[in-house]
Amino acid sequence: MALKLYGTSVSASTSRAMTCLYEKGVEFEFVSVNLFAGEHKQPPFLAKNPFGQIPVLEDGDLTLFESRAITAYVAEKFKETGYDLMRHNNVEEAALVKVWVEVEGQRYNPAIAPIVYQFFVAPLQGKSPVQTIIDENSEKLAKVLDIYEAKLSTSKYLAGDFYSLADLHHLPYTFYLMETPVASVINERPHVKAWWEDISSRPAFQKVAAGMTFGGK
Repeated sequence: MALKLYGTSVSASTSRAMTCLYEKGVEFEFVSVNLFAGEHKQPPFLAKNPFGQIPVLEDGDLTLFESRAITAYVAEKFKETGYDLMRHNNVEEAALVKVWVEVEGQRYNPAIAPIVYQFFVAPLQGKSPVQTIIDENSEKLAKVLDIYEAKLSTSKYLAGDFYSLADLHHLPYTFYLMETPVASVINERPHVKAWWEDISSRPAFQKVAAGMTFGGK
């Protein structure tokens, strides 16, 4: 039975899960969830995720939500296929992947997500972007990226000289950021810029990025 992924293509979380599935070469059925129609708040979807958030992955009788949990599951279950995103054969490298997965979730994501929301989601809700929120979080993101710049001056990728789940998790939000004036925080840091150009050019992400369009942008 093929896996089922419920979500929407413009969602950063859904795109994160989809990219992982493509990297692993896993067949899956994509089930689109119409957020604007409120499908994620209706009983059929709430039965899959009581928090009413996408994405959701179904694998037989197993139902998972939270994109980072989904990517970890996919990378572990299908470790013999596709690209090794977890460094299964090296315990030290695997530990470093987990460190930088945590950094993305705890440091990078909280700074970048509000910026992307202001530029892309707020206008769809009839709101004007709040510049103070953009500025405050741009400063936070810049500080995080200073650390990334130093790290990436010593290794090609975040956990070492190998692409991993730690890098993959950064893709969706950074993709959107690069379509805004705040892209300068990436472009001004040569090692971060080179890293971004590398990871965003991977075929698995290119498949996903083709559908990541807000209102035709």
